[in-house]
Amino acid sequence: MIQFIILILGAIAIWLSQHNKEYFRKWACVFGLVGQPFWIYDSYMNQQWGIFILSFVYGYCWLMGFKTYWRNEK
Repeated sequence: MIQFIILILGAIAIWLSQHNKEYFRKWACVFGLVGQPFWIYDSYMNQQWGIFILSFVYGYCWLMGFKTYWRNEK
């Protein structure tokens, strides 16, 4: 079930990040951030340490997107 959630949230985040309208692009980081706890939990439970560390890197990148699109709105 967790991998299905990762699949759905990740696919939506990637698709939105490539949309040509900014309104949709700004939602990519939200879906990406929602998916990160599932990535962290699943990689920890399966002792996939490279993915575990990479999850924090991705989380930081999604946070940068959140700051760009949501915190700096005019």
